Amino acid sequence: MVTSTNFLIPPHRKLSSEEITQVLQKYAISKENLPKISIKDPALSMFDLNVVSGDVVEVTRTSFAGKKPYYRLVVS
Repeated sequence: MVTSTNFLIPPHRKLSSEEITQVLQKYAISKENLPKISIKDPALSMFDLNVVSGDVVEVTRTSFAGKKPYYRLVVS
């Protein structure tokens, strides 16, 4: 994974199909219920994720409460 030199952009990571299944089961949702992220989002190219529409990306945000993963569905 490529790391960003911009501290304002949290790490992004493409999930495997097994990880996607685990996330969807954990939250009892379908992929279409996930928040969306555009395939043209600069962060996706910054981390060189090679995503296509339909992939799921994990965004790890850090705050005073610690690190927390957020999930986004890549759309065209």
